[in-house]
Amino acid sequence: MSTRHPYFDNGGRPIALAHRGFSLEGLENSMKAFQAAIDLGFRYLETDAHGTRDGVAVALHDGTLDRTTDATGNVAERDWESVKAARIGGVEHVPRLDDVLGTWPEARINIDVKGESAIGPVAQAIERTGAHDRVCVGSFDANRRRATLKQLSRPVATPAAEREAIAWWLGTWIGADARASLGDVDALQIPWRKGPVPFLHQRHVDAAHAAGRQVHVWTVNRPDHMEHLLDIGVDGLVSDRADLLKAVLEKRGQWA
Repeated sequence: MSTRHPYFDNGGRPIALAHRGFSLEGLENSMKAFQAAIDLGFRYLETDAHGTRDGVAVALHDGTLDRTTDATGNVAERDWESVKAARIGGVEHVPRLDDVLGTWPEARINIDVKGESAIGPVAQAIERTGAHDRVCVGSFDANRRRATLKQLSRPVATPAAEREAIAWWLGTWIGADARASLGDVDALQIPWRKGPVPFLHQRHVDAAHAAGRQVHVWTVNRPDHMEHLLDIGVDGLVSDRADLLKAVLEKRGQWA
């Protein structure tokens, strides 16, 4: 299943996304983790974005520095010079989104806009790097996603927000028009299970495809789960275990 945006052009093969790069050392969203995924041959990276007080977009999942770095405090309340001094896992600096987009100009980057502080800085980073054709910009909050897209000079690929995805999922059970519930988004990026209970099935993937939308699933770390989801036709998998995902796709003859 392809869509109209060049971000999704992967030669008809499933899109393999390295979730916050690839690190078995807990160095998520670091340049080292992104480089490790690139070294494995990944063309697609997934990251998150927050904005500093002085308007710099940084690749970081949490709104604070506490969990992943040797520093503390809210990113949105600190200047870039302060955030730059923090070290992920005590060793790797927090990258700017410009660094991620600029260091690997052939890579395609899925960006989750995590907070209000990231809206302008994310848009500006995309504009500065001219990365419109190789980014997918989403958010759990539809208004935050739309506000980011509004500041861009050209369209980018974009997935449904959480409530939009839930509305689509519920609609598949009553035969609702998926195009109406999904609006102008290109894809669904969703989990496939709640605890041990799967809620994404073949019928849902078929419904999304009938509406011309891709289905990307997160976060899938077990090879048997990867195999199952590929068997029911999902278009992309997001994984912390880039090494295992590559091995599964190679075995199936679907590695790019």
